[in-house]
Amino acid sequence: MTATAEKPPFPPAFLPPTEPVIRPDGSRHHAGISYANIPGYRPLQLDLWVPAPDPGGRTPGLVLWTHGGGWMMGDRRYFPPTLRPNQLFEELLAAGLAVATIDYRHASEAQFPAQLTDAKAALRWLRHFGTDLGVDTSRIGVWGESAGGHLTSLIALTCGRPELEGRHGIAGPSIPVVAAVVWYGVAALDSMPPLAMPPEAAAFAPPELLQEPIKVLLDGVDEATRVTADPISLVHAGAPPFLLLHGTADRLVPSSQSELLDDALQEVGVPVELVLVDGADHIFLGADNVDELVARSVTFLADRLGQG
Repeated sequence: MTATAEKPPFPPAFLPPTEPVIRPDGSRHHAGISYANIPGYRPLQLDLWVPAPDPGGRTPGLVLWTHGGGWMMGDRRYFPPTLRPNQLFEELLAAGLAVATIDYRHASEAQFPAQLTDAKAALRWLRHFGTDLGVDTSRIGVWGESAGGHLTSLIALTCGRPELEGRHGIAGPSIPVVAAVVWYGVAALDSMPPLAMPPEAAAFAPPELLQEPIKVLLDGVDEATRVTADPISLVHAGAPPFLLLHGTADRLVPSSQSELLDDALQEVGVPVELVLVDGADHIFLGADNVDELVARSVTFLADRLGQG
């Protein structure tokens, strides 16, 4: 008698969608989905919001939101305090778009490109389960702020780069995106001044957050990998359209970072819009038109993701 080989009892590499909560407007909220389980790390999770079924049977496109936090903190539920609670979800849903928000490994957990490969694993999970979830994953846009804006640029610029895909979660090829919205993101790491927390915040911060986050992100990374952390070095003519928004008084990430990316994209003919918010600091502090900035970002994505 031949013994039957049994599958080793390892934890699954990913889990299927969680049961949704149906909201009063008919939209669905799937919370705490483990899109990738990596041995030695916490499960990587996402939340997904899907609009109410369209009477005409059209399937919504999808936006992937990537949070900020200096690559050192934050999670899928973190949004800039300059936004109203649930503002981003509500406006994307109202525009007929689904939105997923993701966790990714922080720089103190794993060096670059872990943060990028985590985001790409989330996209592969969403593509795999897209039909079941009622979203059209042939129409994906990406949106992020600060460190998440940096990662958003990288996601949009690295489709077809297998060395930056990672192998965790669901295996598969790159998932292309059709539009990118970047709020005050880093574009050229070498031209960044030291990232120093404002004194009024540093007085209350734990020691771990007083480290130079770019140094932590790239600690021990070889030069070839280091180059791939720079969005400006990855710009190419086939990239999707970009919308860049940045405050002119940003004390953490100078607005010159978005200007550099704008110039690079224009040089190769990629459609790009740059919006400089006069007098606004990081996370648009001091701006009196944050609602307008959110609306402009949502409109940009809705126009390019369209209706299925």
